[in-house]
Amino acid sequence: MPTPTQTQPETNRAINPFVGLLGLGLIVAGIWVWHHLNFDTQDYIVDEIIPIIGIIGILSIGIFVFWRKWRARKDRLQLRDRLIQRFQKEPSPQKQRELAFTLVEVNQFEPNGLEEIAETMAKLFIWTTNTALGDKQHRVRGMAVSYLGILKHAESIPLLIRFLEDDHAHVRACAALSLGRMRAQEAKEKLEEKMKEDWDQTVRSRSREALERLK
Repeated sequence: MPTPTQTQPETNRAINPFVGLLGLGLIVAGIWVWHHLNFDTQDYIVDEIIPIIGIIGILSIGIFVFWRKWRARKDRLQLRDRLIQRFQKEPSPQKQRELAFTLVEVNQFEPNGLEEIAETMAKLFIWTTNTALGDKQHRVRGMAVSYLGILKHAESIPLLIRFLEDDHAHVRACAALSLGRMRAQEAKEKLEEKMKEDWDQTVRSRSREALERLK
């Protein structure tokens, strides 16, 4: 007895020629009907019917695109709300940290909508900067530093200034980016120093971008 995987290709081969022939038949029929219409009817279709069909088509596409965006936003906000609930109930700091990272990404790197848990998230990110030490954990540390800036956690500005001296360039660049996001005027002198003297080109660029935001 043939298995489902064996019969599926045969079904597809049977359907595809039928669809092709049907489409060809509709085209031939349409051409035949068109040539048998009088000139007045053809002119009416070209001048009146086709523009209306075009407008309806454009409106339909616009409505469909709008609906897709609306649906995607609704799904994203629902996912964010579920993650917030999980975050609030999660007892493990490590798992809570992963949920916090995911929340920032699901929220499209914006603080709006996270106000309820922003302070808790900020404390968790600060805890992460103190625990994710060493070169191997520089990406985790960098994410925590960067997301403090997204939350615009002003109390962490002195900490972020210190992270401009982190051993890893990725973390220094994230700290500069965060300070720029928060328009931290107290970091101006240090950012100017990093822009001129840091050996890493990305750190210098991020410091320059941060200084532009301080103006």
